[in-house]
Amino acid sequence: MAPEREKRTDTVVHHPSREFVESTNVWEFMQTYDIDDYDELIERTTSTVPGEPRSGVDWFWDELVDYLDVEFDEGYDAVRNDAEGPQFTEWFPGARLNAAHNVLDRHAAPDAETRNKVACIWEGEPGDVREVTYHELHRQANRVANYLESCGVGTGDTVGLYMPMVPEVISILYGCFKVGAIAVPIFSGFGVDATATRIGDAEPSVLFTGDGFYRRGKHVTLKGTADEAIDQAGHVEHTVVYDRLGLASAEEIPWDDTRDEHWESTVAEASDDYETKSLDASHESMLLYSSGTTGKPKGIVHTHAGALLQAAKEVYFGMDLRPSDRFFWVSDIGWMMGPWMLLGTHAHGGTMFMYEGAPDHPEPDRFWRMIDDHGITQFGISPTAIRALRKRGDEWVDDYDLSSLRLLGSTGEPWDPESWLWFYEEIGGGDTPIINISGGTEIMGCFLMPMPISPLKPCTLGGPGLGMDIDIIDSKGNSIADSHERGFLVARDSCPSMTKSLWSGDERYLKEYWSSWPDLWDHGDWAQKDEDGFWFLHGRADDALNVAGRKVGPAEVEGAAMEHEAVNQAAAIGADDDTTGTAVVLYVVLEAGAEESDDLREGIRATVGEELGKPFRPREVLFVDAFPKTQSGKIIRRAIQSIYRGEDLGDMSSIENPDVLDDIEAAR
Repeated sequence: MAPEREKRTDTVVHHPSREFVESTNVWEFMQTYDIDDYDELIERTTSTVPGEPRSGVDWFWDELVDYLDVEFDEGYDAVRNDAEGPQFTEWFPGARLNAAHNVLDRHAAPDAETRNKVACIWEGEPGDVREVTYHELHRQANRVANYLESCGVGTGDTVGLYMPMVPEVISILYGCFKVGAIAVPIFSGFGVDATATRIGDAEPSVLFTGDGFYRRGKHVTLKGTADEAIDQAGHVEHTVVYDRLGLASAEEIPWDDTRDEHWESTVAEASDDYETKSLDASHESMLLYSSGTTGKPKGIVHTHAGALLQAAKEVYFGMDLRPSDRFFWVSDIGWMMGPWMLLGTHAHGGTMFMYEGAPDHPEPDRFWRMIDDHGITQFGISPTAIRALRKRGDEWVDDYDLSSLRLLGSTGEPWDPESWLWFYEEIGGGDTPIINISGGTEIMGCFLMPMPISPLKPCTLGGPGLGMDIDIIDSKGNSIADSHERGFLVARDSCPSMTKSLWSGDERYLKEYWSSWPDLWDHGDWAQKDEDGFWFLHGRADDALNVAGRKVGPAEVEGAAMEHEAVNQAAAIGADDDTTGTAVVLYVVLEAGAEESDDLREGIRATVGEELGKPFRPREVLFVDAFPKTQSGKIIRRAIQSIYRGEDLGDMSSIENPDVLDDIEAAR
């Protein structure tokens, strides 16, 4: 770690200028409601409003509808009905709306200023670029809606999206919304088993897919995988194939004339005139599946009002979206952040950027070049991806002008300070805030989210998101946030985007999220609020390593290891130990130029011991070139642990780089 960076890991490093603060959307909101500072903002929107009988949560979500100009077809009787408790709160009872109207129809209206504005800029991995206006997107979504109805798809039916990241996925998502169908996005990197599991659970009669997409200069085909998944799961009667690679038109992919249809001869030929349905505010909009790293994937049910409002709120306030911005968050449509980016940007008539391929193809400067070429203003990415790109060296950044960036974003896992600072300084120029967020698929948004008006420490998540009543508690359910102890991250109240339940039913929903403490949502993360009021996460509570009766999260061990100057990435797992019960085993990816040696192993062990205490010194330090990851950049720690223990790997269909599994095995 560079000396100047090392000195700043425990101090405030980002101080927004007064000029920047007063230019933000959240500051304007504060002035509208006579809110003086950040602490009052959080107090006002997450707890009791002085002089009013209702909570700040109710007040905020009620005000937000008009403030963000969300259009309801019919107004609501009350902001919510929580007679059945926070577990089954009905938000905006009596109201009717459609998310598609709010994110698309009104922006494409003949008299709308945004009608011919670009809704999506897309770049394919080979370098091809497309721009799609709101008017064009509106016509295409109407065609999707008409096609779906021609297949008998109606309100409440499910529709699968197993698609490459091309602009057509937007029209499919919004077309589903228009007819009242429930969109089921499926990660394009999934293999047969994972895809079949989701099709089998959701039971869509229509599946949209593609012939494939580009990844690191090669064709990755989807159609064959889709066919095998359908054969395994059943239910699908119509498969619509988008011809991204030219394989479908060249008849180079498998084809079933009884089920398969070309996009060009179905959707593209449908009428572009459609009247969007008015739906109950609590009508289902999407069925999003958790990553399913353990057990059967959870089908998480989202509503039109909830998903729309949460995404619109976070992109507007947290990411400070403005009319001229170009918003880019690295995600597949199959992960929550994909629909979140679309809904959040398009709710305000904004422009989002979509990229098809790998972050390091043809060289590790791909993201930096695209930011420069397209004038990206907000850029969100996972910490793991940044660690990998940092390892490739600063010289890949130096040739590009990244001054268009106003805000950086991240989510998915805890940061290490050095990588956070590299992102802040090398990519953000040392004056661009990192909006590091944490929530989940279950709430279509964030429990924790810094505001752009706030100072920042490396790795912080700021504090509770607006309208989110969040706390840190001990094992008995007592609040310990203000005692600065580490505890469990919980929600004390509902929010509009919180899942209605799980697709499989209420029993698993209640067990997964509401069974640990009465009327508290258990998110499963370890959290801590420091003496200066900054919130931090320490990994998953259920991943805790119990070493000699003391628990520590893998992320904390990994962060300690990355304090060593030779360590770029780390993955900690637990191993059975006769003395301590569990011992720490640490897999390490070294910085460029560092050489493996026994002395280096001992140095890394010593660094962890100094940071966390001797009991947590790794029993073994194993060197590898890379970790198995999902396409969204998350390390698949369970795969590493299974290899170490000699256990069956299970479903590895979501893995981005399966070749590294042999490297992990060899290190053992």
